[in-house]
Amino acid sequence: MNLHEYQGKSILKSFGVAIQESVVIDAVEDAVSKAKELTEQTGTEWYVVKAQIHAGGRGKGVVEETGSHGVVLAKGIDKVEEVVKGILGGHLETAQTNGVGKKVNKVMIAEDVYYPGESEPSEIYMSVLMDRDKGRNVIMYSTEGGMDIETVAEKTPELIFKEEIDPRVGLQGFQARKIAFNLGLSGKAFKEMTKFVSALYASYEGCDASMFEINPVLKTSDNKVIAVDAKVTLDDTALFRHKEYAEMRDKTEEDPAEVEADEAGLNFVKLDGNVGCMVNGAGLAMATMDIIKQSGGNPANFLDVGGTADAARVEKAFEIILKDDNVKAILINIFGGIVRCDRVAQGIVDAYKNMGGIPVPLIVRLQGTNAEEAKTLIDESGLDVQSAVLLQEAADKVKSILS
Repeated sequence: MNLHEYQGKSILKSFGVAIQESVVIDAVEDAVSKAKELTEQTGTEWYVVKAQIHAGGRGKGVVEETGSHGVVLAKGIDKVEEVVKGILGGHLETAQTNGVGKKVNKVMIAEDVYYPGESEPSEIYMSVLMDRDKGRNVIMYSTEGGMDIETVAEKTPELIFKEEIDPRVGLQGFQARKIAFNLGLSGKAFKEMTKFVSALYASYEGCDASMFEINPVLKTSDNKVIAVDAKVTLDDTALFRHKEYAEMRDKTEEDPAEVEADEAGLNFVKLDGNVGCMVNGAGLAMATMDIIKQSGGNPANFLDVGGTADAARVEKAFEIILKDDNVKAILINIFGGIVRCDRVAQGIVDAYKNMGGIPVPLIVRLQGTNAEEAKTLIDESGLDVQSAVLLQEAADKVKSILS
C-alpha cells in the first residue's frame, strides 16, 4: 500500500526520525491560516507547497489547468494562497503518471529548510528495502540526493553505497557510523546522521514496510539531518497488525477497477494488453500470461478468483475484465484442486446467462477434479464458449482469435 508524503512523514516522526515540519490542507481557504500555524510552530517565513499524489517527479511535473509545477516555493505568507490555487484541485502530470494527470486533492505546506547558515546544505539519497536475492534488508544511500537514483546508478554507480543488515542482529551502531562516514560527514552532522539512520531503520521494521525512500535527506546549513521527502510503501499482508496504517489508504489514488476487485475479494491488477485472464492461483496466473504472450497476445490483467468460483464471483470477475475496452478475448484457466471443475463450469454458465452473454470470445480451460464433467457442461451449454484441455490448446485458440 502506497502512502502520501505527509503520511509517510507522520510514521517517520512517530519513530523519532527528524522531518521537515508541515501542515496538510484540502481547501484553498485554509491555506493562509494553516501556514500561519506552521510559522508559529517553526518560525519559517517561506513555505514549500507540495502536491500530494502517488507519483514521483512532482517538482518537474506540471498541473494541466494552471501550468504550475507540483512543488513550488511561496516566498512569504502573502504568496501562499496564490501558489496553493495553482496546484490544489488540478491534474498533475509527471514522468510517472503515464501521460495522464492525477487530481491533486490535498497539498502539503512545509517549512523552508534551505536557510543560510554556517555551512552549505547538502542533499543525500537514502532508502531501505529488501534485497530478495540475499534475503536481507539493505540501506542504499548516495551523496547525490535530489536526483533520480536510476540516473545516478547509470552515470556514476561508484557514488551509490549499500549496507546489508543481518536479520539475526539488526542494524548495528558501527553500520550507522559507516554510512555517515561514507557520506563525508563529520562533527555534529555525523552524529545527527547516525541517529537518523538508526531511527529510519527502526521505522521501516516497526511498520512492516516494503520500502522507505527519502530523497532527499537534507543536511541543513546548521548541520541538522532531516527527511525532506518520504516515499513509503507498506506490506499489504501485514496491515492486520497496523489498523491505524490501513486507514491511511487513499482509494482515489488507485485504479477504480482494482479497488472494486479488492472489495469483492478478487486479486486483480490491470495491465495494458488485449486478452483478459481469469485464473485461480498466482503461479497459474503467471503461466497463463506467459502462454498468452507466446501466442501473440498481451495479457490485459492479472485476476485470481481464489479457491471459490461460484456464479456470483465469476460474474463480478467478468464485469471487471470487460470494463477494459482493449479486451478482445477472455481466457479462463482454472485448476480444480480445492474447488471442483464442474462447479466452476456451472458458475461460468450461470454468469454468462445472467449477463446476457459475453461480448468477446471466451475460451475456457478446466483441469483437475471433475474436469471431464466440466468440459461436458461447457460443451453442452449451448453458449458461445470454446473449451480446451491443454494449455497450449487454449493458447492456440487465443492466437486464432487475434489473428
